[in-house]
Amino acid sequence: MINVLARFRAASTEFAQRLPFVRDWTAPTPCAEWNVRQLVNHMVRGNLNYADLLAGGTREDFLRLRDADALGDDPLAAYAASVQLVLDAFSRPGALDQLLDYPLGQVTGRQALAVRATDSAIHAWDLAQALGVDDCLDPGLVAWISDELETIYFGLAESPIAADTTHRFFAVPGLLSESASRQDRLLHLMGRDPGRFSER
Repeated sequence: MINVLARFRAASTEFAQRLPFVRDWTAPTPCAEWNVRQLVNHMVRGNLNYADLLAGGTREDFLRLRDADALGDDPLAAYAASVQLVLDAFSRPGALDQLLDYPLGQVTGRQALAVRATDSAIHAWDLAQALGVDDCLDPGLVAWISDELETIYFGLAESPIAADTTHRFFAVPGLLSESASRQDRLLHLMGRDPGRFSER
């Protein structure tokens, strides 16, 4: 995961490119518990919490602040600022090797950022579905996540590749056809049904 900073940047860009298309912040998303504003807040607050972990934050802090409003009056600016905060924090010497008190288990900064990149990419698809815009993710990013899943989630309490996982975010997986794309296979593994929400 040498290029994990670049992967996080790419995943964050996927999400950022769709944000300007938001017209209804109360619209539903594939994450049944969240509307669009709640999904975007999850992304911004999550970025802030990851940066806080590097500054000595605890898993208790992370969970306590997880749903606190972080959007203010300008969600797009808040998201951009949160992404830059993470990039600045994790670019510091030693940050990727630092041990963090992550809610799913102690991890290095490198592994935490890989999890964050994965989460950002999947939620970029969620946002695209909610907005009815292009949901095709960067093929290189999809390939990296797919190939590195075991490493990304190694040792964590929940993993999308474990047989007994509860790591399904919100959606209930459907059945895939034999001709499903690599993106659809990844989405399915991450608890998404690529065709269900778009057919509503």
